[in-house]
Amino acid sequence: MNFIKKPIQFFREAYYELTKVTWLGKKEVVGTTFIVVVFVIIMSIFVSIVDMFLGRILGIIL
Repeated sequence: MNFIKKPIQFFREAYYELTKVTWLGKKEVVGTTFIVVVFVIIMSIFVSIVDMFLGRILGIIL
């Protein structure tokens, strides 16, 4: 019976911890999502430029 009580206790404790979470509002979620999307775009451009640069250098060397 212990193998049944432990999962039940785990889910009760997890639910209790989730009641203590303060969730972000819509404005904060939209703002942080926008920041993440902009950061991903900037990093994608940066990685693409570095990839092209290193590819050309390797092309010259090889």
